[in-house]
Amino acid sequence: MANREILEEKSYKTVYREGNVIVKEFTASHPKADVFNEAYIHACVEEAGVPVPKVLGVAPANGGWALSMEYVEGKTLDTLLKENPDKAEEYLEKLVDIQLEVGSHRTPRLRNTRYKMEEAINTLTEIDASTRYELLQRIHGMKRHTKLCHGDFVPSNVIIREDGSYCVLDWSHATSGNAGADAAITYLRFSLEQPELADKYLHLFCKKADMAIQYIQTWMPVVAAAQLTKHKESERELLEKWISVAEYM
Repeated sequence: MANREILEEKSYKTVYREGNVIVKEFTASHPKADVFNEAYIHACVEEAGVPVPKVLGVAPANGGWALSMEYVEGKTLDTLLKENPDKAEEYLEKLVDIQLEVGSHRTPRLRNTRYKMEEAINTLTEIDASTRYELLQRIHGMKRHTKLCHGDFVPSNVIIREDGSYCVLDWSHATSGNAGADAAITYLRFSLEQPELADKYLHLFCKKADMAIQYIQTWMPVVAAAQLTKHKESERELLEKWISVAEYM
């Protein structure tokens, strides 16, 4: 048996590598349906032609369930950004190019972005009913698209191989919907984790996508509200600031 290398540990899962296999092992309390749904989403994206690690299987593990995928050799864009900060603009451009290429695919069997956002907002008790209403009305006013949206398209989820080709990881949040929403999520993640790159990303995406910044801004309160459901105290101040914009727009 190959040595087990722990890559990530969270309260509900452990991610490790064994040889050429990556395993996401979930705790017994993690819903079985969620594990199989993640495998299903990943398989849909794989069949759509997006470069992703191949799903190898789902199996019982230590009272819970484990999802196995092939290991992909290379470095994430996040690692490359940290190793070569002078090349930040080059790597940001690559990130946007890949995001736009991913968005050119269609995966109609995936859940719609609008419905997922609506469900998240309806569960929020941290904001009042009037704000929830404004956010839901904003979603209803958005155009209906069927583009593949990753849902967490950040540098740490994009691997660049030695030959320059790429592979996109972690499709558990993927939906079929509006590219503006996906860009707003990426912008939010940059604002929370690498704020010095956030505005550069936003302007570059809008330029390459030929999309108005104002259009992505209409999604910002919505994606902030969805993120608030994760109850991360360190993010609350920024998220509430973004959500408050919905009351005045």
